[in-house]
Amino acid sequence: MSRLMVSISGLRGEVGSTLTPEIIVRYTQAFAKFVKDGKVVLGRDSRVSGPFIADLVRGTLVASGCQVIDIDIVPTPTVQLEIEHHQAAGGIAITASHNPIQWNGLKFMGSDGRFLPPAQAQQVYQMADRNQSSLQGWENLGSVIFDDQAIERHIEKVLNISFLDVEAIRKRKFKVAVDTVNGAGGHIIPQLLEALGCEVIAINQEPNGRFAHTPEPLPENLIQLSEAVRQHGADVGFAVDPDVDRCAIVDNEGQPIGEEYTLAIATKLVFSKQLGRMVVNMSTSRASEDIARYYNCMFVRSKVGEINVAEKMKEIDAIIGGEGNGGVILPEVHLGRDAPVAVALTLQALLEHGGTMKELKASLPQYEMVKKKVSIEGMDPDQILQQLADKYKDQQINTLDGLKIDFEDSWVHLRKSNTEPIVRVIAEAPTLEQAEELADRFMKEISEK
Repeated sequence: MSRLMVSISGLRGEVGSTLTPEIIVRYTQAFAKFVKDGKVVLGRDSRVSGPFIADLVRGTLVASGCQVIDIDIVPTPTVQLEIEHHQAAGGIAITASHNPIQWNGLKFMGSDGRFLPPAQAQQVYQMADRNQSSLQGWENLGSVIFDDQAIERHIEKVLNISFLDVEAIRKRKFKVAVDTVNGAGGHIIPQLLEALGCEVIAINQEPNGRFAHTPEPLPENLIQLSEAVRQHGADVGFAVDPDVDRCAIVDNEGQPIGEEYTLAIATKLVFSKQLGRMVVNMSTSRASEDIARYYNCMFVRSKVGEINVAEKMKEIDAIIGGEGNGGVILPEVHLGRDAPVAVALTLQALLEHGGTMKELKASLPQYEMVKKKVSIEGMDPDQILQQLADKYKDQQINTLDGLKIDFEDSWVHLRKSNTEPIVRVIAEAPTLEQAEELADRFMKEISEK
């Protein structure tokens, strides 16, 4: 049986085993108490288990005295935007992000439309552990309002991004293939593309939650999208995950360009128009860093996790940021990863580049990344990382989030898992062979400790 995963990204588990009605109600009650029975925006992705979980969450919030604004099947970033729109006390997105079909979960957000910071998330989880609630009598029960305009408002926000020339994009009439993997992106991504004057070839569009393939938008899961791009002669292909905060790109020849380059493309476009500051997490490609340095812009790294990036972005007033998993954060829209934003910025970048998607990618700094994991059963992960930090103290090291060692043209990032006895090894170098070699070298060093 899988474990219930509880982290700064919320909780998720397998429906019927670790994610049970009792767990859902307990955490929802704690969140209702945390927001002091205020107004809560509720949205979900398209998972088959979504309706029954939404019923439980909605009912529990009402029983706790909350006013619920139910926006039904929408992207997670849409929930974040609607918290701001409705001036709500918080929000809950029912989603397990890119996890397989048997999973679901809850993502909790505060009144600012962002995920809860670590300390606040911990507060909610502790209240859930203590089974704390604020259930009301009949005279103080909450209520439910249904709002079906959330996606339209999200699209409008994207179309008003200052870095876009919407009319020029419309005139270009891009042919775009899109795979929304039967998730919550089935409506918003094709609608946005049509609003931008694109000819849309949509596959796996119906948001029925029965994912046509493994839902994480990694290259090995983009075979159908690649075929659609080649078959229809599309200019570009976009793939999003079920809750639509990550976006991967396929070039005009049907080749996935790697999720890291979604953020790199957005970074170059934004800094070519406005100088400012940028934040990414520790595991994000050096490609975005090289672009920021080229424009002489401040570049800062945070711990892994969207809220960690967003908190640092707010702190230094960054104009762009994100994570290398295809997550672009544009504060002008909101401080959260947003695939529709990534799609729009990519089309603007492609328009301005004037060439093909393949040529645009080739114009950016070129790196290859590999992600591996090594077993440390019976070993102390903190001791291992400290020993490696001591060994490589002459290199540029960073211990903010695990151990990151920067070499002249490559780096390796080592992070212990909080759920299993492994260390994750992420390495990046100019070529795939060099990245593999670097990752293997550190896996061997860890195994020999």
